[in-house]
Amino acid sequence: CWARQTIVPMSIIMDERPVFPLPENARIDELFVNGRENADLAIRPAKPSWRARAFLTLDRLLRVHEGLRWKPLRRRALDAAERWVLERQEADGSWGGIQPPWVYSLIALKVRGHSLDEGPLHEGFAGFYGPTGFAIREDDKFRLQSCLSPVWDTGLALMALQDADVEAEHPAIARAAAWLLDEQVFAGGDWQVRCDARPGGWAFEFDNDQYPDTDDTAVVMIGLRDVALDAAAKKRSLDRGLEWLVGMQSRNGGWGAFDRNNTQTWTRQIPFCDFGEVIDPPSVDVTAHAVECLGRLGHRAGDPIVDRALAYLKSEQEPDGAWYGRWGVNLTYGIGAVLPALEAVGEEMSAPYVRRSVDWLLSHQNENGGWGEKIEGYYDPDWRGRGTSSASQTAWALLGLIAAGEATHPAAARGIDYLIRTQNVGGGWDEETFTGSGFPTDFMIRYHLYRDVFPLMALGRYRRAMRKVA
Repeated sequence: CWARQTIVPMSIIMDERPVFPLPENARIDELFVNGRENADLAIRPAKPSWRARAFLTLDRLLRVHEGLRWKPLRRRALDAAERWVLERQEADGSWGGIQPPWVYSLIALKVRGHSLDEGPLHEGFAGFYGPTGFAIREDDKFRLQSCLSPVWDTGLALMALQDADVEAEHPAIARAAAWLLDEQVFAGGDWQVRCDARPGGWAFEFDNDQYPDTDDTAVVMIGLRDVALDAAAKKRSLDRGLEWLVGMQSRNGGWGAFDRNNTQTWTRQIPFCDFGEVIDPPSVDVTAHAVECLGRLGHRAGDPIVDRALAYLKSEQEPDGAWYGRWGVNLTYGIGAVLPALEAVGEEMSAPYVRRSVDWLLSHQNENGGWGEKIEGYYDPDWRGRGTSSASQTAWALLGLIAAGEATHPAAARGIDYLIRTQNVGGGWDEETFTGSGFPTDFMIRYHLYRDVFPLMALGRYRRAMRKVA
């Protein structure tokens, strides 16, 4: 969905190719190492496959076509692209709740003649600079954030508070749960091209009804399950959410974030698709959250939906026992999502494949008791599972160990001690590292609540587990 929302407005911009001279203070010429005039902007795939070479040939032919004056279908195509963009503008003026399509859609609508004083272009700019927008002004500086994550953060916070045994009737939990109920999405979107389930998921942002995602939906439903809400309203919400989540399962048993069966890897060879990722295939961590949600709602191994997901997770386990973290850095995130999911659906936690992942965690604990991974581990084997300890990554490892029945292991005690020792006077943790991922190594995210919610989950679950053995 992120590529789709970027490419469509970009196609409008590329037809017009508008030029807006930059003021001197806004230039980024330092990025051109040999000078802007000597920059080589040619597209050269590092390892050109036959598909890449075919696309490069097609690209050259299309450039020739672009130089022709006669383009009989161009006006109709531009009108269709403009309609597509307009139909996907959100209530807050954004597109997709993320910065790139928002920026490119604004430029595209300006190119198409829309007024800055009223209509979608005016609403888009108003939202961009509004209280929930992406523009940040500090002192004399202006910068943009790429996205906001209120639904995701609130769902995780609910889980953390519940793990800490905060009563279900607590005002903070009640208010958060009521807000999440109101955020459920019952509108359609692009996901319906490959899924016929009724709408009922949750999105990541304040306003993104076009693109709810399975990861948020799973986490929100876990958080809502045990809160004190009107029983009928909660049942309706969870039933519709579960229907949508199950409907979004891909044929290989896993879940992607925004789309079902979005696995056509040949699209990565299109020449201009050299940014991040252009498809949304199933990933281990999203699938694990969906499985954990199913388990919390009563589904167990033996259920065909669960069994298909378990088969996918087993097939994706790496030889050393780890699981890849698509949306978090990295292997501690993958393992920390999978092991609680397996426990939730009643999987045998003494199974050899489970023990291999436990052994991986035990062998990658740092001397100070924590766990940490550098972003470089995504592409450099030397950094695989290695890095300075952080609060969130330590918590993910602990969540995995506790779920696997290892709360009494000395490594778990050392990890808990690390969290206790590094807690700051305000009750939270300090964490400057980027442990969230939009596109691994291309777009990294520092979630400001990860450093707090995941340690709280780990501490709460550890306390609960130790009470059982006391």
